[in-house]
Amino acid sequence: MLRRYLVNLIRRSFLVLLVVCLGCAAQTTPPDIARKIERQVRSYYKIPPEVHLLIGNLSPSSDWPNYDSLVVTIDSGEKKQDLTFLISKDRNSMVRMTKFDLNKDPFAEVMSKIDVKGRPTRGAMTSKVVVVNFDDLECPFCSRMHETLFPEILKEYGDRVTFIYKDYPLVEIHPWAIHAAVDANCLAAQNGDAFWDFADYIHGNPHEINNEKTSGARFEALDRLAMLQGQKHNLDTPKLQSCVKAQDETAVKASMKEGDAIGVGATPTLFINGERIDGAVPTSELRAALDRALRDAGLPVPDHVGTAAAPASK
Repeated sequence: MLRRYLVNLIRRSFLVLLVVCLGCAAQTTPPDIARKIERQVRSYYKIPPEVHLLIGNLSPSSDWPNYDSLVVTIDSGEKKQDLTFLISKDRNSMVRMTKFDLNKDPFAEVMSKIDVKGRPTRGAMTSKVVVVNFDDLECPFCSRMHETLFPEILKEYGDRVTFIYKDYPLVEIHPWAIHAAVDANCLAAQNGDAFWDFADYIHGNPHEINNEKTSGARFEALDRLAMLQGQKHNLDTPKLQSCVKAQDETAVKASMKEGDAIGVGATPTLFINGERIDGAVPTSELRAALDRALRDAGLPVPDHVGTAAAPASK
């Protein structure tokens, strides 16, 4: 009898303790606090009324003992974004903080998410410093960046830096960009130099495409220029022609998806060993980032005596 009583007592105690622990782990945010939080978030982040906010449950913060943690979800219908806040135990203040893990290298993590396998390269064949440019062949700002990189930056850094292009055509505003990227990749599949010559020509002479009256005529002009590069570099003409005709966008769209995953939203966007450079920035800014990457890699920095910084053109 006594044994049964003790067993039941232990079971009840365990259930009570379990309920208490669950209450400590998470608790519903009181309506009045949730309302205050929503007003603060809407005001600070300028969130319009039609965007829905979901106020999450409160849970103890593992890093800040005097605060609880709470997630606010911003739901626009097309996209959701989670913001994590710290709420004081007395419910009088709210803080948003970002915790950085100093054991991780964010630049290295970005580079690990970019697949450069098989992409044509310029400059050093292999280097500890790699520049990846997400490019749009129809983008005028990309053309400015291209002219800065080649030949100016290439002359200074080509013996110690590897340059690689990835596709990120802005299809909403550049109707022939994805077609140009496909043609460029058809050339790259056979010869890297043919790819670069095509990119040089398109970036340097976009008027040859834009002067055509119809979209079909623009596509034909791109294909014609791609075939001319194929002839120049003695490529397999039937193979190139078949690739150009097929217009397989799989690789281009995969590159675009990859760019989306690391935050690319416009072109040009460069990553110099993972450090992000947005827009057609001045040459001096590119040099500063390249020199920093070289020093970090233990490589010599080129002599810049007599070089002049190009004007900004974002």
